[in-house]
Amino acid sequence: MAGASNTTLSMKLLVDTKAARVLYAEASKDVVDFLFSLLTLPVGTVVKILGNDAMVGSIGNLYGSVEKLDETYVRSADAKGALLAPAGGYDGGKLLQLPEAAQPTEFYRCSAYFVGCSRYYTECATDLSKVSGTRCLNNSCSGTMTTKMIIVDSSRAASGGEAAAAGQSSGHAAGKGFVQGVVTYTVMDDLKVAPMSTISGITLLSTFGITDIGMLQEKTVKLGYEEGLKILKASLQSKTVFTDVFLVKKK
Repeated sequence: MAGASNTTLSMKLLVDTKAARVLYAEASKDVVDFLFSLLTLPVGTVVKILGNDAMVGSIGNLYGSVEKLDETYVRSADAKGALLAPAGGYDGGKLLQLPEAAQPTEFYRCSAYFVGCSRYYTECATDLSKVSGTRCLNNSCSGTMTTKMIIVDSSRAASGGEAAAAGQSSGHAAGKGFVQGVVTYTVMDDLKVAPMSTISGITLLSTFGITDIGMLQEKTVKLGYEEGLKILKASLQSKTVFTDVFLVKKK
């Protein structure tokens, strides 16, 4: 996939080798942030990164229909972009690029407008689009909205100091993701997530009916973009996600 993130994470799986299943995983904050980030993906983005054929049901056909419609039938490029690349989705399907607090929003203005020009249309200066390349709304203008507008952080501008900027940067990094990094998390095979503890681990083994701990195996797995795609797909189809993705099924 073009633009895929190179981020690679890892987590530990506790595998029941006798039953050939993953009991649960020990996951860091980054892994849990990734799993929770799947909830932020709009349906259009999910179809885009998995592909029409990978979708269960008929939603893939809707996506394919929008792709095939040309400008004769679609109201505008902006409208088509909102369906094929909806706001809130990650550009290029970067599954492991997690959202950060106060993520700036990008807007684009018509490229035909520039300061000092005596001949420009009002729409060129006042209309903005979230999608670069959208045609200017004024039918008499041949420009496209490709001039990126910078959103200024008012709190930073008001302070005017390097210390304030550094503090903002620190707070920005601290606010990355969704969960706190003070504990390790237990992620079940069906993606139920909870803070991990020694007592909870023992309780889980009892719940699974494990009597022979010699049949248990710890397995460390890498979680990169390809694995992220498989987890996303499996999460829509299965309640044994980690088993389906990381264990080789015996024929």
